[in-house]
Amino acid sequence: MKKYRKQDQILMATWAADCAERVLPLFEKVYPEDDRPRRAIEACRTWVRTGVFRMAGIRGASLAAHAAARDAKENDAACFAARAAGQAVATAHVPQHAYGAAYYALKAVAVADPANAGVTVAAEWDWQAGRLPEDLRGEIMGRITVQERGGRVSIKLRKGEGF
Repeated sequence: MKKYRKQDQILMATWAADCAERVLPLFEKVYPEDDRPRRAIEACRTWVRTGVFRMAGIRGASLAAHAAARDAKENDAACFAARAAGQAVATAHVPQHAYGAAYYALKAVAVADPANAGVTVAAEWDWQAGRLPEDLRGEIMGRITVQERGGRVSIKLRKGEGF
């Protein structure tokens, strides 16, 4: 697994929280009373701001957001948005979880508007890439591939060496 500097991990966590927050309305519109994904993003931002890491808190926030995703299984956009939040907060523990936040945010955008998925996913991918520092951009965004075939958009996260 690739080692990141603490400064990179903090930048990645901030970026992951931003990615998750952009799609959070897709969850909250359907589940306005469920604040688990929002609390996960807030926990991520608290870690970035304070540097205080408590595994139980980080893990609990991540697992709660993923539980919200499972509860939202009948709405793919909401499910993926909640997963993005769960991955974002987990970046405090393992930097590579930031990739998952971006990946699930892209998937949420794709299923939220399938008729325009090619355009909306491309715009979101560009937004994500534009917010990463240049020294991290190629490596992170190079692992997230978007393909359009037959009117369908496919988003993949390439793991493998260094992941």
